[in-house]
Amino acid sequence: MKLTLGFSPCPNDTFIFDALVNKRIDTEGLEFEAILEDVETLNQWAIQGKLDITKLSFPAFFQSLDKYLLLDSGSALGEGVGPLLISNAEVRGKPFDFAQDRSEINKMKIALPGVNTTANLLFSFAFPEAYHKKFMIFSAIEGAVLNQETDLGVIIHENRFTYMQKGLHKVIDLGEYWETEMKTPIPLGGIAIRKTISKPIALKINELIRKSVDHAFQNYPAVSDYVKQHSQAMSEEVMRQHIDLYVNNYSLGLGEEGRSAIKTLFAVFNKINNQNNFGSDTSLFL
Repeated sequence: MKLTLGFSPCPNDTFIFDALVNKRIDTEGLEFEAILEDVETLNQWAIQGKLDITKLSFPAFFQSLDKYLLLDSGSALGEGVGPLLISNAEVRGKPFDFAQDRSEINKMKIALPGVNTTANLLFSFAFPEAYHKKFMIFSAIEGAVLNQETDLGVIIHENRFTYMQKGLHKVIDLGEYWETEMKTPIPLGGIAIRKTISKPIALKINELIRKSVDHAFQNYPAVSDYVKQHSQAMSEEVMRQHIDLYVNNYSLGLGEEGRSAIKTLFAVFNKINNQNNFGSDTSLFL
């Protein structure tokens, strides 16, 4: 049985799936066609139901409950892992003081990494009246802020480790704001499987992903050639920072705390979207 499997080329995803797609573990008769794309492309594909198994942001998953269930392994959750809102040294010709100018954010143009990303949801949670959004691929956001194409930007992935080197400044840690307000870890992304796949096969895939994560941890801090191949612009130090931030015990299994955090985010998603027609939280998990 061959299944399509989508994930991003970011080090946390290639770290998780390396052993699975490159058969460093026994895949028990299953074949996986790896399709690597940026997360917002995967989000859009998930809403269309394109792939059998896919990494996706939680807002995209919440819009795909008629097609997918969430696996217990492979997710990215945690504390201190959220997106950052950043600015240039000056915003609209003057230094930006968040304590004094918070309300000004509602009038500013904000660069965000995709409408279906958790970053967009967390930004909307913190700034519900900020509507001047410009969506772009995550790797272009630092440049957009530096070149004053936008006033502020929300950064994710490895840009968390590089923005200061480029003279940019943190305005607010959106993940820290979520944690303070909601008292739960931050659910960033998960691995979803098509509902049409039988439960025994889905459970087997879930266990294979867990074994793939476990295999990667057993060989860490070594960074495999597969991870390096898809992270050519990064130093190994940044790759490890990326892995350390986004791959943890929640990637092996959500547990009650992880599931509770996802249900909390789902409730916030429904509230922000002023509707409750995406399904109940009992329909989320395999």
